[in-house]
This record gives sequence, C-alpha cells and structure tokens, in this order.
Amino acid sequence: MNFFEAARPQRRIITICMVAASLLQTLDATIANVALPHMQGALSATNDQISWVLTSYLISAAIMTPSIGWLAGRFGRRRLFLVSMIGFTIASMACGASQTLEQMVVFRMVQGVFGASLVPLSQSVMLDIYEPHERGHAMALWSVGVMLGPIIGPTLGAWLTDAYNWRYVFYVNLPIGVLGVIGLWFFLPQAPLVRSRRFEWFGFASLSLAIAGLQLVLDRGETKDWFDSREIIAEATLAAVGLYLFTMQMWLGPERFITLQILRDRNFLNALGLQFVVGVAQNSTGVLLPPYFQTLAGYPVILSGMAMAPRGLGTVLSAPLMGFLVNRFDPRMLMLCGLGVLSFSTWAMTQWSPETSIVTMIPALMLQGTTLSVIFTPMQTVAFSTLPAHLRTECSGLLALFRNLGGSIGVAVMETLLVRNTQVAHADLARFATPFNRALQAGGAMAGMNPNTAHGAAMLDQLITYNAQVVAYRDDFLAMLFGVLPAIVMVLLMRSPRRTPLSPEDSHLPVE
Repeated sequence: MNFFEAARPQRRIITICMVAASLLQTLDATIANVALPHMQGALSATNDQISWVLTSYLISAAIMTPSIGWLAGRFGRRRLFLVSMIGFTIASMACGASQTLEQMVVFRMVQGVFGASLVPLSQSVMLDIYEPHERGHAMALWSVGVMLGPIIGPTLGAWLTDAYNWRYVFYVNLPIGVLGVIGLWFFLPQAPLVRSRRFEWFGFASLSLAIAGLQLVLDRGETKDWFDSREIIAEATLAAVGLYLFTMQMWLGPERFITLQILRDRNFLNALGLQFVVGVAQNSTGVLLPPYFQTLAGYPVILSGMAMAPRGLGTVLSAPLMGFLVNRFDPRMLMLCGLGVLSFSTWAMTQWSPETSIVTMIPALMLQGTTLSVIFTPMQTVAFSTLPAHLRTECSGLLALFRNLGGSIGVAVMETLLVRNTQVAHADLARFATPFNRALQAGGAMAGMNPNTAHGAAMLDQLITYNAQVVAYRDDFLAMLFGVLPAIVMVLLMRSPRRTPLSPEDSHLPVE
C-alpha cells in the first residue's frame, strides 16, 4: 500500500495536524514581539540585547529551511516530523522557563532549528494525501495556519502577556504540540526513503552564511545606523561572500545543493517571487499597524490587538471560498484579482489618519486578510502543478524560505523608511515653527507652545513629531502599494496548470 492509500482513511485527522503544525511555527515568529519589554525586565537585558530573542529564532529557522527536503528523504518524513514537533514543543517550554538572556537565546535557536521543518513538511503531506483536483481545497485549508499565525500572533501575545505572564507566549505551544505529536504518531503513515542523493555540505554552509549575514543586517541595521556601523559592514560582507560561494557551487559544482529541475520550472520560480511579495505585505503590515494604533491613535494594547483581528477574520472566512474557486477558475486570474484588491486595500490605508474611526478601518483590514488568502492559495496550486511529487518537500522549504526573507526584508525596509521619512517630514514641518508664524502669535498656541520658552519648544516639537509620524506612515503604506505591482508581472508569466498536467505517476504517489 502506497502513502496516498495508507493516509486516505485518516485524511481529516492528518489535515488538522498539518494545519496545527503550520500554525505553531508561524505563530511563534510574531507572538513574542509584544512581550519583549516584559522579557527585558525579567531577564535584565538592554534594548539591543533583547532583540536577540527574535533574531536567534529567525536565523536558525532560515538556515535550516533549505535542507528540509534532503532530511526528509534521508530519515523519512514521518520521523522528521515527529522529531521536529517534539523538539519544538520542548524548546518552547524551555524558553518559557528561561531565567537568563543567554538561556533564552539558546533555546530560541533550538526552537528555530526544530520549527523550520514544520511548514514545509505539512505542505508536502497535504499535497500528497489529496487527489490533484482536491489540492486547491487542501491548500486553502493549509493556508489558514500559515497566514493566520503572523496575523493573530501579536494579538494573542498581547492578551497572554496582559492577562497572565510573558512566559505564556511560549507555554501556549504545549497543548498544540502534544496533540500534534499524538496525531502524527498514530495517523501519519511512513513513506519510502530515498537515500541516493548526497548532501552538499559546501552549498549548505555557503547558503547558511549568506542567510545568517543577511538576517543580521536586516534585524540589527536600524539600531546600528546601517552601513555607518562596522558590525553591519562585516555582516553584509559575510552575506555577500556566502552568496557568491553558493552561486559558484550551483553553477560549477558536480552536485548542487538545490535540485536544478526546480530552478528550471517557470511556475515555481515566479511563485517564489510571489511568495516574497506575500511575506512583505503580511509581515510589514503586521509590524507597522500595532505601533500606529498605540502611538498615534492612542489605543490601549488590548484594543490595538483587537483592531488587528479583522485581518485574521478575513483570512479564515475566505479560505473555504478559495478551496471552491481555485478548481473552477484559472488560478492566475484569482491571483490577479487578489493583487488588485490588495492594492486597493493598501491604498485605502494611505488615507488613514489617527482620527479615522476603527469602523472605517475594518473593511480595509478585512480586505487585506482576504486578499492574502486569495493570492496565497492559488499560488500554491500553480507552484506545484508542473513539478514531480518527489520534489515537493524541497520546494516547500524554498517557498517557506522566500516568505520569511520577504517578511524580514519588508519589515527592515519599512521600519527604515518610517524613521527616515519621519525625520524628513519633521524638518519640513519645523520650518514653519517660528515666532513669525501667526498661528503661534496669539491665543492658546502662544501660551502653550511658545518656541521662545523651553516648555513651549518641547510641546511644539512633540506636536511636530506626531504629525511627522502620520506623514511617514502614509509614505510607508504608499511604498507597500508600489511593492505589490511587480507581482502582477510574475502572475502573467505563469503557465496555466490545466495546460501542463503532471503525469499520472506523479499525481499523488510521493517519493521521499
């Protein structure tokens, strides 16, 4: 009995386990963000030091992701899945129990190592347990975990930290992890092993060097003033050297770290680009909006988290619809519609101000969550439509890597633009804050914001900074809008999956 036939009777339970596994990994990428100030006090860390709680997890997960395909083929997907779930759950508990910053950073790295395989493995299993005509529905279900995790992470993290303790942002993984391990142990069948391919250590090492260097530059660049810092220059140099060595290995090496057949597939290459754009839109918005609500709109932490909920609601509600539509319409047309609506919702955000009511914001936020699902689900279907089954796990790892890189680069660029544009807008507005401005020469303005007094100058500077941040956020939302447009070209370059069907032997018979 092959894997497809063995898994079919337990398909519903396996599906729940796969969605839970993807949610577990993507949730932990963002859930700890809002708890950092509380961790900082408990672990006696500085602002610079506490950032390693996030950086260590992202780097270790990014480094391990490209090797998941080989590990699954060498040790078996079921065995690797179980080890990853168990290791991730134990590391999560260790993070919650950490007493020092050093312990936290080490356990977060371990968490990233084990968590890296959860999304790629869950996606490849979902593709293998469903027939070709059912995979649109399968990817819609699976995308709920992947898309929902980064969206609800800050909200759930804020609630757990406020209601209980920051340690519960890690302890929350225990029930999900335990149930996932039980489900995998009893219901996920083993598939045949393929040990013919030798692991390319040089390619792995050089790609790891490039990813680690790039991630360090992105995570620490803003606090270190980018290339004015020797540290950032050194990390960027390591990333460039690693990328050069990896490129040479892929070009000239007798064996490649990434299977060349993947890189020759037009659908998959464009899907990588789209995955990058989805990562930028998903993570950048998730990072920009909470401080926008709290700092400019004056929302408390809990209300700020609730304001993010419509994005997650849009994703959840649209997933079943996408499972229905993706098999009835050209997936490329669905992606184009999704990109169009995403552009509209992002443009609507450029019209916001701190006085904009949450009722006005909800439609744009809900549309954005919906369109991310509209883009993501058909993209997954098209990406694997022209690839053989034995490459699915490796391809899933690359897609996860590009989504994470898109998120990291997008967040770094948006935060840098926010700081720089705030400074530029502040300078422009400050030109009018002079004693000769008639608005400052009479009434309450003269009494409270007289630039000739220390108190007045401070109050005036605070007002200017506030309005400069409003302008800078609008500029960021506008930059995100222009960032979506190149994705339209990527969709147009894709082939319709209906015109290039896989052979029957590749339709549902996985080879690990």
